[in-house]
Amino acid sequence: MTSTATDLSAGTDRQLITARHLINGEWLGEADTERMNPARPGELAALSPSGTAADVDAAITAAAAAQPAWAALPAPARGAILMTAGNLLLERQAAIAGDLVREEGKTLAEAKGEVKRASDVLRFFGSLGWAATGEVLPSGLPDTTITTRREALGVVGLITPWNFPIAIPAWKSAPALISGNAVVIKPAELTPLSATHLARALQDAGLPAGVFNVVHGKGRVVGDALARDPRIAGMSFTGSTAVGLGLQEILNARRARVQLEMGGKNGVLVMDDADPRKAAKVVAAGAFGLTGQACTATSRVYVTPGIRAAFLEALTEEAAAYTPGDGLEAAMGAVVSPQQFQQNQAAVRSAVDRGAVLLAGEHDGDPAGPLFFPPAVLTGLPFDDAAVTEEIFGPVVAVLEVPDYEAGLAAINDSRYGLTAGICTDSLAFSTDFAARAQAGVIKVNRPTAGLDLNVPFGGVKDSSTNTFREQGKSALDFFTWGKTVYTGV
Repeated sequence: MTSTATDLSAGTDRQLITARHLINGEWLGEADTERMNPARPGELAALSPSGTAADVDAAITAAAAAQPAWAALPAPARGAILMTAGNLLLERQAAIAGDLVREEGKTLAEAKGEVKRASDVLRFFGSLGWAATGEVLPSGLPDTTITTRREALGVVGLITPWNFPIAIPAWKSAPALISGNAVVIKPAELTPLSATHLARALQDAGLPAGVFNVVHGKGRVVGDALARDPRIAGMSFTGSTAVGLGLQEILNARRARVQLEMGGKNGVLVMDDADPRKAAKVVAAGAFGLTGQACTATSRVYVTPGIRAAFLEALTEEAAAYTPGDGLEAAMGAVVSPQQFQQNQAAVRSAVDRGAVLLAGEHDGDPAGPLFFPPAVLTGLPFDDAAVTEEIFGPVVAVLEVPDYEAGLAAINDSRYGLTAGICTDSLAFSTDFAARAQAGVIKVNRPTAGLDLNVPFGGVKDSSTNTFREQGKSALDFFTWGKTVYTGV
């Protein structure tokens, strides 16, 4: 069924609303792009405009004009606006979560948690408006004081993905705004409503016009125009490795600052001393939660021989408990798009054709129907198989046997990616050594690879990240500011 969309800028909190550009405080653009509910074929989830280079230019112009006054506002006043916006998100949690489910496909519980996360992020960074941002340091010169300052970059561009469509825009925008920058953000085409809800909360909280601007549209148009505009002093991107590296080349050519968080092929090592059922729950949560659509999701598992049989039995049982369906009703949501569904399906089918054993899930669904894809557990694959080495971005996990800890650690590290890595063990020696030697930006011991706290740094190594500036926590401020040292003589 198809419903009539209402306009977000008219003040409604109902679902099926029209997303528009936000440029200099005005909601603009004719919605010409339909987004269908991945769980309900034929049901319209959202409408959004197709942005142009001219829209990007207008947004950057507005941001450049508004930024100096925003940066001059005392940091506690900037923080108060962010905290108010966070409170508004929480007040609107149910409505925003419903829209998120309809446009992205995740479960209502996951969507509510994500809205809460976005609210917490805004309030966390808002509170930093009262925190010191510089130091007082001794000088070797007489009658001299040295202080440091952090200055805003100016206008920053943000490009965000569809899998966390309000949390990631929030955790990029909040540190940028509290630091005194103005923002132009390009949300993912598949999830225009979630970022628009964020923009509305900021606007309703009193953010001055032009400080936060949203331009919807295709990456090759809007994203490219953002990256190439010389007024963009820095860009933070989350998405595929191929796109991220292309943006890095453009930004590096004009020495603009760039932050990339990209792909992952996250591994977990399960040792003989682990409880097989507890380990299976950890792996299942990381692999099948969020429909496997997270860059931090578990997608390869290395198991030592003594626990292999019991672990596989337990993991197969866990996989059966994740039954996909409409996110408003089911315990596991829908795949985001027909393209992603076909990618998941092709990955499983081709692995089976190459000799893999499929222990869970039937994967013969129609990408024209509801996009319900059950978890897949694959075994019997060589370490260099594509299902083991290439990112799938779905609820698909490959389980391989390793003879011992050292072989397992080596297998974990034998990847072009290095975002998260985990180990399931009762050994303090193994867990301590793994934390030191695993080549990943985030290490999890007896915990799912997916799931992050907002107050600690996040980022990867290798092809998962630029491995320069970290996101989240106080360290997120570093990317959006530059340092100045001041000598003062008496």
